[in-house]
Amino acid sequence: MISFDDRHGPADAAPATAYPDLTVPSWYRDAKLGVFVHWGLYSVPAWADVLDRSDVTAQNAYARHQYAEWYANTVRIDGSPTRERHERIHGVGHSYEDFADDWHPADDAVPRIVDLARRAGARYVVPTTKHHDGFCLWDSATTPFTAARRSPGRDLIAEFASSVREAGLRLGLYYSGAHDWHASEFPPLTSNDELFASRRNDPEFAGFAAAQLRELIERFSPDLLWNDIDWPDAGKDDGPDSLQELFRAHLTATPDGLVNDRWGVPVHGVLTREYQDIAEVQEEAFESTRGLGLSFGYNADESAEHALDGAALIRLLADVVSKNGNLLINVGPRADGSIPELQARALEELGEWLGRHGEAIYATRPWFHEAVRVPPEGVRFTLGVDADRRAVLHALLLDPAAGPVTLDEDVSAAVREIERVTGDSGPVTLTPDPGEQIVAVVTLSLR
Repeated sequence: MISFDDRHGPADAAPATAYPDLTVPSWYRDAKLGVFVHWGLYSVPAWADVLDRSDVTAQNAYARHQYAEWYANTVRIDGSPTRERHERIHGVGHSYEDFADDWHPADDAVPRIVDLARRAGARYVVPTTKHHDGFCLWDSATTPFTAARRSPGRDLIAEFASSVREAGLRLGLYYSGAHDWHASEFPPLTSNDELFASRRNDPEFAGFAAAQLRELIERFSPDLLWNDIDWPDAGKDDGPDSLQELFRAHLTATPDGLVNDRWGVPVHGVLTREYQDIAEVQEEAFESTRGLGLSFGYNADESAEHALDGAALIRLLADVVSKNGNLLINVGPRADGSIPELQARALEELGEWLGRHGEAIYATRPWFHEAVRVPPEGVRFTLGVDADRRAVLHALLLDPAAGPVTLDEDVSAAVREIERVTGDSGPVTLTPDPGEQIVAVVTLSLR
């Protein structure tokens, strides 16, 4: 997944005024945490080259791609470690698409994945419906290259939709709009420039993508449409299969639905940021997304040195939420659907922490003040309400083991402007609960 939201497609694309209102709904802003699920054919070989990244350069980055879900591209690059390993383990005659007959998910895989997301404290779940390899996880009428018609023999997205809603969560659906390597004849991608140049923009492919997205909208009424990279240019002008009409169909099926920003058009829903650190509190709501390790799809070679542990994940959530973001954290199940222990443990620790401190995360809003535009080191702030519906300021101390935190003069003054602090002047000191070992929350009543 790569975001290029500054690219808006061809000059003759429909103007912004042709699109429906894509305002980010309040349920999404309240949710704060979603779980992404990258699970597909790439989960069978389950590999990307990550053991030594010291010699990765701009020139060989695609041949040494760290994303396991890009296996279908990387394996086609001559001389890539993925090609060498694939031929050694699976054989020269075994194509990537042959994995469609080697994939055998466990019967209870989907409800187990969703239950882990629920226990982690997620409020929405976003499974991949089709990644760039073109393999559809739902029973599509547009192609036989689907989980329903190959070895899984099941409509996995129907299972996700049922399980997610039974768990009381919102459903998002990821879709690869710009790339379908199964339906294209381009050579493998080897650079970011080729990511846009080597993709189909013809009317036939635009209609194919529109038909698939319309199936997902009509069958599953997703709360969030999460497109990746771009959309075929021929689908950006007027007509019944145009992107603006697809957005209208989505919002008709789900009036409080939303979309993301990766469509290559001059409008967007929620902004997405992938494996990026956001320094400042943002005026506009955004979604930060990344894997628990270096990849989104499962990579059997990843270990603890590559992955976020529970404490790091909790600090990441606190940081993102304080800056006006949601965190869409990814799990990469094994081919059978089981979640690697490293990932499961981190998510369970996150859920336990949210069970104690969820009021400082859910349904909060960022604190906008010049003094905290870049939050002070070790402290993040959110605005919320307490059990009596009184406004409160939550100070999240990222390292409670370091003891009390004394805010600098400017931040202390900003706190005193809005908060009931004893004393008339001087620095404000925040003291963590001695029992909290990960991220402590100090809640201050507002005036």
